Amino acid sequence: MTAYSTITVRLLAAAALAASALTLTACGDDSKSAQALGPVEIDRSTSCSLDGMLLADYPGPKAQILYADQTKPAFFCDTMELINQLQAGEQVRAIKGAYVQDMGKADWNQPQGHWIDAKTALYVVGSKRHGSMGPTIASFAQEEDAARFVQEHGGKVMKFGEIKPGMADLSGGALHDTRM
Repeated sequence: MTAYSTITVRLLAAAALAASALTLTACGDDSKSAQALGPVEIDRSTSCSLDGMLLADYPGPKAQILYADQTKPAFFCDTMELINQLQAGEQVRAIKGAYVQDMGKADWNQPQGHWIDAKTALYVVGSKRHGSMGPTIASFAQEEDAARFVQEHGGKVMKFGEIKPGMADLSGGALHDTRM
């Protein structure tokens, strides 16, 4: 080997080693942030990102989105608002996670905890049950719980991808809330 090719090999080896170290460091950071990712519990002062309503003051499932450019989630007083946000054609912000409450476990009138991934949840669309802004879309982790809800309150069980944009209609809610 010539001196030139030895230097080239050493430089390539050093570059590969540095890239490996950066990758491992990044993986370490990703695992820490993955552990930190997850839903944040609401409290008495948690307000809706769209209209400022205090979430704890209203019944029905709540929701939250953790955007990639934020350290705290954006909260929503109703699943309709979350679904509307996620389906918005102009939605260009990167999302780390989106969560809704499992109403098979949470108390409808004062929901706390029981957060589940919004994209894998099951939803009941068109029930007679109201949330914070009137008609809402109930969220569930288990199909049995969703089916029981449908028997009691009507509606149809759907997966997130089956919900069409017009089904998450905010016309009776935050857009026309004149109490603010």
